[in-house]
Parts: sequence; structure tokens; C-alpha cells
Amino acid sequence: MSSQFSDANLQPLQGSQLAIAGLLLAAANFIAVLDTTIANVSVSTISGALGASSSQGTYVITSYAVAEAITVPLTGWLANRFGTVRVFISSMVMFGLFSALCGLANSLGMLIAFRVLQGLAGGPLMPLSQTLLLKIFPKEKAAAAVGLWAMTTLIAPIAGPILGGVLCDQYSWPYIFFINVPVALLCGYFGWKMLKRYESPLMKLPIDKVGLVLMIIWVAALQLMLDKGKELDWFASGTIIILALVAILGFVAFMIWELTERNPIVDLRVFRHRGYSASVTTICLAFGAFFGATVLTPLWLQGYMGYTATLSGQTTAVSGILAVLTAPFVAKLSTKVDPRKLVFIGVTWLGMVTLLRSFNSTDMTHLQIAWPLLMQGIGMPLFFVPLTGLALASVDLSETASAAGLMSFCRTMSGAIATSLVNTSWENKASYYHAELAGMVDSNGEISNVLAQAGMTLDQARVSMEQTLQSQSIMLSTNHIFLMAAISFGLAATAVWFAPKPTRVADTSAAH
Repeated sequence: MSSQFSDANLQPLQGSQLAIAGLLLAAANFIAVLDTTIANVSVSTISGALGASSSQGTYVITSYAVAEAITVPLTGWLANRFGTVRVFISSMVMFGLFSALCGLANSLGMLIAFRVLQGLAGGPLMPLSQTLLLKIFPKEKAAAAVGLWAMTTLIAPIAGPILGGVLCDQYSWPYIFFINVPVALLCGYFGWKMLKRYESPLMKLPIDKVGLVLMIIWVAALQLMLDKGKELDWFASGTIIILALVAILGFVAFMIWELTERNPIVDLRVFRHRGYSASVTTICLAFGAFFGATVLTPLWLQGYMGYTATLSGQTTAVSGILAVLTAPFVAKLSTKVDPRKLVFIGVTWLGMVTLLRSFNSTDMTHLQIAWPLLMQGIGMPLFFVPLTGLALASVDLSETASAAGLMSFCRTMSGAIATSLVNTSWENKASYYHAELAGMVDSNGEISNVLAQAGMTLDQARVSMEQTLQSQSIMLSTNHIFLMAAISFGLAATAVWFAPKPTRVADTSAAH
């Protein structure tokens, strides 16, 4: 965020007021980030309740992520035009309203439409919550403010699967959205009471309308192509070809316009810095791999390993235990050690753990599934914290806010694209392995004879073999996705070394 506050001498909050306002801002950031993953373990439940397939159900995840990505670059302009506090409070209230409408949706199409609106409202909450935290905290406690913001950003996506699982199993899926409503309304009301004196001055800056329209066109076309590809048999479908052309042409037009526009909505010129380009490449490859694997895990556990949504969420969430414990140490290390080394160690660690997970089997115990996820937590702060500093230290000080917004956009888009790719590849690979294995199973009838001797009819024996075949096909496909994710982590670990060693420590207050 680049907006300047009108009263530079306005005193920060103190005592209980500071604690309450800090918790309100942290809660706002928490629920915005929480909603990126709270639906992960609930996709199967939501799809079944609304009469849709699991692959269609993943639109509930990607629609929110894409909408959120679109509004992040707009946050600076909105805050300058309407005021930082007004935009924050308005976004908070609208987030609560659209959350309620998501819970009331009675069709998948309606739910996705409200998730898009929820994402549009949630986008500004993350950067503005950090901006306001830094304003209300005394300068000597700025590190505590950033730490509080970073902790909620780290814990929220981990808490999402647990909370989503419990609410789905104990109540029903709409409650994963209803839970946001009281938090949003309380944060909105008390936030306005406590923060309105910190309002920023208004500036009537021009908005890059053409750039915004072009961005929405190519992002929406790309996401629709990825989401609908499998359903429409990819490039055998005229619709997919049209969407691909729109995405490509829209992206090219967007690039040309943004590079020549005086006040671009996304300042692509920051990519001229080698360190920034390398950092964004690293975060896209690593976050895409991480988020894709995170989305796939509950689908596999619930669909084929017999896990409930609650148990699936608890299993996925163990990755946060060591992440939370190691985050404070990483924050201190990142100011003393070459961040490239920390990022390389963190991303390599994530890659090795994910590679280990590519040897899963259908008879694994809960402990065997959970402990690699637990160990994965060590690498998460090593990857996330220093990489943000490395990217922002690579650009000019005047470009920090633009660079942070663009990095957030790229990170969010990589997660949304990875979700679509994982979902499509998982089902396609399962079909491939099923066809391969089908030709090898019981070619001489021995297994059928054994099952028949055990008392099964021929039809029962065939059903039993088909279930085993499907289970093994899914397991092989799941392992294949984890292997691809591990390779992506490996590429990310390599990419970070293309960044030169930073010559200064970045001010991460603009990081979204």
C-alpha cells in the first residue's frame, strides 16, 4: 500500500485499545486468508449437496482465489480514492454479506457467483489490515505488528481444513461461510469506531480502466479454460479453443498496454529487476506446487481412503504445527543470513517431503500419512518469509508497493491455476492407469477362481476386482501429482539462485 496518512503526528494506540484494534485487524486478515482453504475439505460435501461432480466443486476454491487476485492490485487506487479505513471497513462488511449469501446458495452456479463477490471483497482486506496495523502500533513495536499479521497469514490456511471439516461433519456445509458473518460485522463496527481517525487523505488518481478490463478478460478466460477443459475434452472442443485464444490475445494486449500506460493498474516494469523476476518465478513454482498438493490431499483422503472431512482436515493441518513454531526464528534469521540460502533450504525441504509422499500406498496408516505433512511445516516459513524480503529488496523503494501487489497477484493466480491443473491431471491419470492395469488384472482367470472359491459369485468377484483396480489407479495418479509437485519445488529451488544477493533489507510493510 502506498497511500500516505494525513496526520503524520497522529499518535499510535496504547494499552487495551491497541490490543483490541490489533486483534480486530488480525481477525479481518485471518478470515480473508482462511477462506482460501476452508472449502478444501468440503468440496465433496458441497458437490454432493448441490448435485455437482467433485471436479465442478473445485470451482468453489478457484473462483474465490481468482476474484481475490484481481482486486489486490486495485487496493492502492481504492485506498487513495476513497480512504484506507473506509475501503477496509466496506470490504469487511461486504465480505460478511457475501459470506452469508454463499451459505444460502441453493445451486453450484449461485454459490460460485457469490464466492466471486466474496473474493472481490476479501482482496483488499489482507494488504489494508497490514497497513493499518503498522499505523496503530508504535514504531518500536512495528516488528510485533508485522509478526501478528504474518502469524495470522500462516495459521489461517492451516486452520481452514480443520474448521471446514468439523463444521461440515458436525453441522452442514453452509456454516463454513456463516462463520464469517459475526466476525466481519463485529470487525466492521468496532473497527470503524477505533480506526476512523486514521483515515488517509483522498486523492483523485486516474484508474487504468483498459488495463483492468483486459486483466479480467484474460484471467477469467484462462481460469474457465482450465476448469472446463476436462469436461469438454480440451482442444477437441471449440469452446476451449476460443477460451484459449481469448486468454492468449488478452494477455498479450494486457502486457502491451500495461508497459506503455502512464498509470498502469499493474506495474510490469518491476520485472526489469532480475532479483524480483527470479523471486516471483520461485514463488509461483513453489506456491503452485504447495497449494496443488494441499487441495489434492483431502480429495484423496475423503474420496478413497475413507476419511471423514474432520479427520481429513486434522491430518492436513498438522503441517502448521512446526510452521508456527519455526516462523519467529526464520524471521530473525532472514535479517542476518543471505535470504537465497534460506529460501533454497526451505523449498528443497518441501520438495523432498513431497517426493517422499509420491510413494504412498492404499494401506497406509493415519500416522504414515500425517508425519510427512508434519515435517513439511519446517520448510514453509523458510520459503515464505525470506522470499518476500528478497523480492522487495530487489526493486527501487518507490516501486515497493507495486511490486508487493503484483507478487501477491502472481502467487494467488499460481494457486488457482495449480488447483485446476491438479484436478484435471488427477482424473486423467487415474483413467490412464486404470486402462493400463485393466489389461494386466486376472488375464488367466486365477483371481476370479480364488474369489469364487471364497464364496463370491462371478459378478461379485468382478465388482471386487474393479474396486481394487480403481483404488490402485487413484493411488498411482495421486503419487504422480505429488511427483510433479516435487519437480516443481526443485525448479523453484533452482530459480532463486538467479537472483543477485540483496544489498539492503526490504521494508516489508507493503507486502500483501
